[in-house]
Amino acid sequence: MKPTTPNLFAYMGWNCQGDLGPFTSYTSKRGKTVFFVKSPPKCPPSNPQIIQRTKFKIVAQYWQAHTQTQRDAWEHCTKKLRLKITGYNLFIWYHLIGDRQTLATIERHAGLTLISD
Repeated sequence: MKPTTPNLFAYMGWNCQGDLGPFTSYTSKRGKTVFFVKSPPKCPPSNPQIIQRTKFKIVAQYWQAHTQTQRDAWEHCTKKLRLKITGYNLFIWYHLIGDRQTLATIERHAGLTLISD
């Protein structure tokens, strides 16, 4: 019996979600990976979408403005705590959401300081 593509991806440790070349994929409620060809948007972005994209762009530029040592600290933190996100993802989350209490807990458990008050 030949394994199906989603089972093969899972076997190799891949969790395919998002865009991959000309395809978009997601995991269905039944746990199956679903692929479909990307389609262009039917209407222009709304004002809230434009605002959110602009915020994301600014935070991404802020990440790039940090030194490699500062970025490495965020990456080390997520690896040390075995979070299933990257340091970049944690940085983006914090700067978009601004939940200082949760970040303080993460810093405390990791024994690292990511944001100096």
